[in-house]
Amino acid sequence: MSGRPKSRRSFRLFRAPSEDASSGSSESAVLPQQENPDASGLTRSWKTVMAMVFILTLLLLGFINHMKLKEFPQKSRQIYALIAEHGSRLYNYQARLRMPKEQLELLKKESQTLENNFREILFLIEQIDVLKALLRDMRDGLHNYSWSADMDPTEGWNHTEEMSNLVNYILKKLREDQVQMADYALKSAGASVVEGGTSESYKNNKAKLYWHGIGFLNYEMPPDIILQPDVHPGKCWAFPGSQGHALIKLARKIIPTAVTMEHISEKVSPSGNISSAPNEFSVYGILKQCEGEEVFLGQFVYNKTGTTVQTFALQHEVPEFLLCVKLKILSNWGHPDYTCLYRFRVHGTPRDDS
Repeated sequence: MSGRPKSRRSFRLFRAPSEDASSGSSESAVLPQQENPDASGLTRSWKTVMAMVFILTLLLLGFINHMKLKEFPQKSRQIYALIAEHGSRLYNYQARLRMPKEQLELLKKESQTLENNFREILFLIEQIDVLKALLRDMRDGLHNYSWSADMDPTEGWNHTEEMSNLVNYILKKLREDQVQMADYALKSAGASVVEGGTSESYKNNKAKLYWHGIGFLNYEMPPDIILQPDVHPGKCWAFPGSQGHALIKLARKIIPTAVTMEHISEKVSPSGNISSAPNEFSVYGILKQCEGEEVFLGQFVYNKTGTTVQTFALQHEVPEFLLCVKLKILSNWGHPDYTCLYRFRVHGTPRDDS
């Protein structure tokens, strides 16, 4: 009897630790359940913070875009202004490109007008000089002329009429050509310069056409200027150096007999000298329609101290009619850069086509 109660106590004592352990395990199981609400709250707070940051970022980006959109109209207006400005410049540039032809035509007309005026002025100056000389002669003659009481008054009128006829004769001679021979190298009669057989023209950078202060085109006289009767300072064909040549197709076939070289005088030259004038030159005839062999016709010297118009008889004759002649300049009067030709004429006997 006494031993059984002891076993129960021992059983209780034996099971007590297990109950303690189970109670401890249950408590440890309850503790995590009590800690989960805190963790979930922390997660929600982080999500809230991130959402706020994202919203603030979107608001900031929206504000920045709004400010940029406010500045965009001003920038767009500036862009449109730049586009309009460049478009205007492009239009002006295209207009300048279209202007040279019109400008050249205008310059040609003005040059022709100035040329005509210049020739008229020169002619009037020559007339004035002649009349002055005649008036001096008449004055001297009247001083030396003795009137008598029985002299016929009509003799004085006859003397005046003779002087008037003399003046008209001199003026007529001044209007006439000095050479008095047909020029078969005259451009207006049908002559021309064959550019393929002619030296290149002298390139002068100072001789330019200008538009609003911008030089855009070199201006130079063509070679066929030597076939025209317009002779005044600057209107000449220039080629580089002291040697050059020009191939001339005549107005009709002739047997050449003489040539004429014309240049301006030192008195009317803007530089005060004519060092660019030709010195030694030779003339050749071209057989077979300007494509055959060259036939030497003569070599001559233009005297710069002589008259402005100098005619030379050819030293060799050709047995057949020629259509082309070649002018070769062998030297000039000292100009180091270029030689200038004003006018060249060819005279001869034409073929009778009748």
